[in-house]
This record gives sequence, structure tokens and C-alpha cells, in this order.
Amino acid sequence: MDKDIRQDKQVLLIEQSFHDHYEGLHRYAFTILKDNDNAKDAVQAVFLKLWEKKDTIDEEQSLKSYLYTAVYNYCLNIKRHEKIKARYIHENNLVQHEGANMLVSKEINQQIMSHIAALSPQCQLIFTKSRFEGKKYADIAAEMGLSVKTVEAQMGKALKILRAKLFDIMISVLILFLL
Repeated sequence: MDKDIRQDKQVLLIEQSFHDHYEGLHRYAFTILKDNDNAKDAVQAVFLKLWEKKDTIDEEQSLKSYLYTAVYNYCLNIKRHEKIKARYIHENNLVQHEGANMLVSKEINQQIMSHIAALSPQCQLIFTKSRFEGKKYADIAAEMGLSVKTVEAQMGKALKILRAKLFDIMISVLILFLL
């Protein structure tokens, strides 16, 4: 019989605490979380936890301070979880973006190389020596037995052809990165 009376007192204590402190706890949780629904969830979760532990409630202990501390800790856990979730989303987006960049880079590189391969043999050789080997026009001219003007003309021709052929690719890349 004493056990039933004790449980009834504890239930009444929890119900009274809910009515007395819910609004204040909600406002407190809202100041921490800045979200009404999360604040309500936090307060309700704390009262649910209190209800689950109703058999262990010490009537001498200050229930109000326990409730505010529990709401504070619950709110901090929500904030930590939100930070972890935001970091995960950010890192996941970076990985996806880097993967897309690598695919685009590989495809663009293949297209550039195929356009270079389509140049006339002399034009291709001069372009390759200039751009990939980093040689100066005078060095290329001396190596190939050509005049510097011929090397300049061939480079101009190569760049003009490549700009025209690669213009559409560059526009596509810009559009991809702007989306």
C-alpha cells in the first residue's frame, strides 16, 4: 500500500512540475537551440526521461534545478549532433565535388589531347615542345632547323585551332561549376 501511495505522489509531482515549469523550460531550450520544435522536443524528452525514472525521484531534491540542468544538457547534445551532421554533409559534398572535378578534368584532358593529335605533324610537334616540354621558340627552331618566325606561325595556328575546338568544352565546364 505504501508503494502505491509513493508512486501516486511521484506521478502528481511530475504532473505538477510539468504544468509549473514547461513554459519556462521551453523558453530556456529555445534560447539555446533557436528552434521552436527542437525546444519542445528537448523539454518533452526530459519529462519523458523523468517519467521513466519516477521510481527513483527524491522528493527532497530540487526538481526544478534537475529539469533545467537536464534540458541544458539535452540541448547541448542536439547542438553537438547538428555540428557533426553539418560537418558530414560538408565533407560529403566536397568529396562528391572533387570526384566530379576529376571526371571532368580527365574528360577535358582526353579531348584536348585528341585535338592536339589532330593537328598537322609539324604543328603538333612544335606545340608539344613549347607547351609540354617548356622549350622556347628559338630552341625549337634551332632543334628542328626552322626559322623562329615559322615556329611562331605554327604555334599561332595550333592555338587558333585549339581555341576554336575547345571553346564549347570550356563553356560546358563553366556552366557545370556555376551550377
